[in-house]
Amino acid sequence: MINKQNLWFITLFSLIMVLSIYYLTMSEDTLSTLNVNNTNNNGTEVVISENETLVALKVADEEALVSKIEELQNVLLNNSSSLEEKNHAYDELQEINKKESTKETIVKKIKDTYKLDSFVSIEENNIKITIASSKHDTKLANNIIRSVQELFNETKYITVKFGS
Repeated sequence: MINKQNLWFITLFSLIMVLSIYYLTMSEDTLSTLNVNNTNNNGTEVVISENETLVALKVADEEALVSKIEELQNVLLNNSSSLEEKNHAYDELQEINKKESTKETIVKKIKDTYKLDSFVSIEENNIKITIASSKHDTKLANNIIRSVQELFNETKYITVKFGS
């Protein structure tokens, strides 16, 4: 049985884990999407270019994730919730943490290998990858699919979409 102290620890640990993944991702993305261009001797023009599609996808995904975590934490902290409901909520929080970790691994692999910004969405065995590139290259998409599949022992259904 989960007592209050263990429940708080689990809740706070899950929250810290998700937030740390979020902040690590955002700082990396922010640094990689800044472009500095020197225009002339009089001054420096700074151009910030972030892929709007990726930013919109990341924001929507983050909002859904935060609302789901809040919902699960409410179940965990509710005294009227049964032990079975609390265990189910805890298992879902662990699954969310695992999925977020997998997403970060895939994004990092794509960034390191192909020097491309990407957004990853995982639903069961389906992995959807959106690449920040206006050039639609089937050979690149196939290479990305192969390199991502290497991360898993079981077969995943991986799709790559190029967004500008």
